[in-house]
Amino acid sequence: MTVDRLLPTSEAHDLLDLTTDLATRELAGKVDDFEARGEFPREVLRTLGRSGLLGLPYPEAVGGAAQPYEVYVQVLEILAGTWLGIAEAVSVHTLSCFPVAEFGTGKQQAMLPEMVGGELLGAYALSEPQGGSDAAGLTTRAVADGDDFLVTGTKAWITHAGRADFYNIFCRTGGPGPRGISCLLADADTPGLMPQATEKLMGLRSSAPAQIVLENARIPRERLVGEENQGFTIAMRALDAGRLGIAACAVGLAQAAVDYATAYAKEREQFGKPIASFQGIGFMLADMATQVSAARALLLSAARLKDAGRPFSIEAAKAKLFATDMAMKVTTDAVQVLGGAGYVSDHPVERWFREAKVLQIVEGTNQIQRLVIARSMTGS
Repeated sequence: MTVDRLLPTSEAHDLLDLTTDLATRELAGKVDDFEARGEFPREVLRTLGRSGLLGLPYPEAVGGAAQPYEVYVQVLEILAGTWLGIAEAVSVHTLSCFPVAEFGTGKQQAMLPEMVGGELLGAYALSEPQGGSDAAGLTTRAVADGDDFLVTGTKAWITHAGRADFYNIFCRTGGPGPRGISCLLADADTPGLMPQATEKLMGLRSSAPAQIVLENARIPRERLVGEENQGFTIAMRALDAGRLGIAACAVGLAQAAVDYATAYAKEREQFGKPIASFQGIGFMLADMATQVSAARALLLSAARLKDAGRPFSIEAAKAKLFATDMAMKVTTDAVQVLGGAGYVSDHPVERWFREAKVLQIVEGTNQIQRLVIARSMTGS
């Protein structure tokens, strides 16, 4: 299915054409092998970085492409339609560049050209084993030691752990609650920063997240991003944008499922005619397509608010909630359209079904999104 895209510039059209070409040439032939082996595709990320796709929303002065979020999320959608692991990696890396780009010192921002160009891959270390949704309750602690901080604690579910070149470490430098948290920029070779074995996942296996154990990891004070105890604000602002990225991944994944299920239903015959001609299947496909279009519209509306400099946090939560729930439903229905064939790995809908689930969890579970939205409505 060709998606009718309204883009702000001819440059944006060219960028999406480039993304489609890269997805066809660089991703489509590799995804099954990397997913089967659970191997992180570092070189593919370098290729995308050198093509300008890892710094899309950042200024040209630091090596970015200065593209609006409206365009960036559509790039993620295209990538996700071929390989969700790559789209999620691009989203996480873009998120990892945000603290330095928005709050970093001049010396820290001197690293941005290599960051947004993909030569330096980033990781965002906020979650902890006992505090995924309760970010304000994190326990990783940084203690001042001369010109350094000594950081001790454990981070969990860290995408790019063990592969990243830099980490945003959110840690406690003050008292309890959100006002006691800071953000430190740590190099991968920081003594005492120890990535653990990768997690064995249901889906998104090439993502290969892992825990990070910090044992008196020595991070120079000059690597403090923003002000001391400003880290929670930095984290939440980054996550608002990150939720748009995950919503885009969900839309791309679901669109791929709609396209595949539709093509299959037009070819598969029962009782002497294609199964797409039966209302039971045709109506299911119609609902799937409508849900994808609705999610895309909600996503682009939130992205345009961000581009206009208007508040978008609640709309980002709505987009993440609706799009990821939609992706779970649509991929489930795609498996159903294929019947028994949808339950075997010969067809990608089996993988997409497994991958959709994680999108309801990352960047804040959908229960947390509902809580955020409800509180904005009730003032509670």
